[in-house]
Amino acid sequence: MSEIHEGGCLCGAVRYRARGPLREVIACHCTQCRKQTGHFLASTNVADDQLDVEDGGKLRWYSASDFARRGFCGECGSILFWKANSERYTSICAGGFDKPTGLTLTSHIFCADKGDYYEITDGLPQYAAGSPGLVVDGSA
Repeated sequence: MSEIHEGGCLCGAVRYRARGPLREVIACHCTQCRKQTGHFLASTNVADDQLDVEDGGKLRWYSASDFARRGFCGECGSILFWKANSERYTSICAGGFDKPTGLTLTSHIFCADKGDYYEITDGLPQYAAGSPGLVVDGSA
């Protein structure tokens, strides 16, 4: 049987199910992620054809750049997804998954843009921009 990971927004209006293995969690410290979340964004991803979303019309998308959009609940405002326009996968905010997640944070990206009020001290790899093997189309 395939892995199933379920999650959703704070109010429950948007629920999702990811089928199959998820990518490790990566923390993004870019300016857009910091402004959207108030800190940084920690996400995994899954192929689009492995993601099912039930939103009752509440899922909203915001294009903060010309290469990606960000999905959130229009009811409670929970940040849920990041989607590159040219890719066939969707990044899913790790904090929205129901426990147990089985997920592990493995690296930090766009550290050159991180907030000046904190240090990254967990010993995980840090990249000034994107990490090797991570598709980043454009500048965050």
